[in-house]
Amino acid sequence: MRIKQILWQNRRDFKAIFVCPHCGYEWERKGYDDANFHQNVIPALECPECGKTETDDTGYRALATKYPEGYQV
Repeated sequence: MRIKQILWQNRRDFKAIFVCPHCGYEWERKGYDDANFHQNVIPALECPECGKTETDDTGYRALATKYPEGYQV
């Protein structure tokens, strides 16, 4: 899954629309804006529609976080 659009963000918590690069399925869910979430959790999210993940060789590039790592909000 990839982030298509961030709907709202409060500190590091956010809600976004995620989209599958394989089938185009869109899914609204919450997330956490830190390096672990962007680099490890998002690529491992399995699409509810087709069952594929970002790690299935799609060239995923993690987004940068709004706040630097270690910064306390």
